[in-house]
Amino acid sequence: MRQRLDGIGRSLDVYYRDTARTQLMDRLNAKFIRKGGLAFDIGAHVGDRTASFLRLGASVVALEPQPRVFRALRLIHGRTSGATLLRQAVGAAPGQLEMYLNSNNPTVSTASRELVEAAKTSVAWQDQVWDTQSRVPVTTLDQLITQYGTPDFVKIDVEGYEAEVLAGLSTALSLLSFEFTTIQRDVAFACLDRLEMLGIYEFNLSLGEDHVLRWDAWASARDMRCEIAGLPEHANSGDIYARLVG
Repeated sequence: MRQRLDGIGRSLDVYYRDTARTQLMDRLNAKFIRKGGLAFDIGAHVGDRTASFLRLGASVVALEPQPRVFRALRLIHGRTSGATLLRQAVGAAPGQLEMYLNSNNPTVSTASRELVEAAKTSVAWQDQVWDTQSRVPVTTLDQLITQYGTPDFVKIDVEGYEAEVLAGLSTALSLLSFEFTTIQRDVAFACLDRLEMLGIYEFNLSLGEDHVLRWDAWASARDMRCEIAGLPEHANSGDIYARLVG
């Protein structure tokens, strides 16, 4: 129990106590979030993105399936006006799925067995241990849209399960982001493929926790694939931003 609490405590320290990081995050999110808009936070963890969206004047539907992490999220945002918190995962179809939990580092808990296996081949990930499992309820983006309305922005950060989340979306959305890792570039490519099936998008990129767009001009899916393919493994992770142009 103490190990799990320490893991969540480290997440709270990383995501809430760095003022400069928070300011950068708000500045970037302000490019996508409008006052009075609606945002979905898929994989909310302890809710730092939810907090940013709320500061920018949006209402937020935040989903986090990990039971203990969800309790922390609820303590922080459970009484916040405009925040709807759901202890659910998001996937290709409604139902249930098995999550692999990392007690020492809950931010990399995942529904992707492939990520757990890929981590074994990476020096940067070899100290990560998924030490328990939990059966969690699953909804889809389509179901969330039916219940809460079409979001202005969707942030997806689900540790290697991003393509499954997008598989549960049948209509193009105007703005969204999804995390990628250099140990699972194929997941990023699958996400790009899915978005190209739904509409015409252009893309940008933010590496790590920089919260700064890498390019002044937005790029095609083909250019984004080349960029992700060429990143060194030590780049580790980042977020790909997509905006609908047709």
